[in-house]
Amino acid sequence: MSDSSFAGQTVVVTGGTRGLGRAIARGFLECGASAVALYRGDERAARALEDECAPLLGEGRSLRCLQVDVSDAAAVERFWERVEEDCPGGVQVLVNNAGIRRDELLAVMSPENWRAVLDTNLTGSFLMSRLAVRHMLGRRYGRIVMITSPAADHGFAGQANYAASKAGQIGMMRSLAREVARKKITVNCVSPGFIDTELIADLPEEVREAHRASVPLRRFGTPEEVAWAVRCLAAPEASYVTGTTLEVAGGL
Repeated sequence: MSDSSFAGQTVVVTGGTRGLGRAIARGFLECGASAVALYRGDERAARALEDECAPLLGEGRSLRCLQVDVSDAAAVERFWERVEEDCPGGVQVLVNNAGIRRDELLAVMSPENWRAVLDTNLTGSFLMSRLAVRHMLGRRYGRIVMITSPAADHGFAGQANYAASKAGQIGMMRSLAREVARKKITVNCVSPGFIDTELIADLPEEVREAHRASVPLRRFGTPEEVAWAVRCLAAPEASYVTGTTLEVAGGL
């Protein structure tokens, strides 16, 4: 993919300043797009991304890091109102990447931890996609990519809330893809396996090694490998790919 594949496009990435989101936002910038990276509270990561990407800016490319809680309907509404004012050319790509984990066995899982994960991972994707679709419909073009997980299929122990949220994303993606296809908007998922980010960095080393051993390629993936898959589905050339899930999981 060339460094001008997304020239003139604006891409919104939720959870866009750390881990997968950081790599996704940077990857789009490297391919000519302007990026809007949303984050909930890590101001330091946002400033670090801005500093890191400064050499990529100019020649029609810009980066904005905005603090938005995607589980807050009012905050999401305000964000899209701002988009209408700040992006006269529109937003062409939305990547729903924001996600959290609150691992516990279901029998002892608190309702608070259940709701927190569903609110961010699933409801956040719903709120962002709902308004993105309204924004894209009039322009008769758009790409929505949701970052899901093999947990949706495999249901790892201790992750009932996380697995439910990721399975919900896939179901929502399939329905939405059918609803907007005639308007030339595609909706897909990317399902990363074990990727070397902070999301798995807090796992005990023996658990990390067990996960690594379960992957046929015998290694964790990189954020850049996931970012490449996202760009493939978001590319103008992917106009006949919708309602599907692309696995980036090393054969898991």
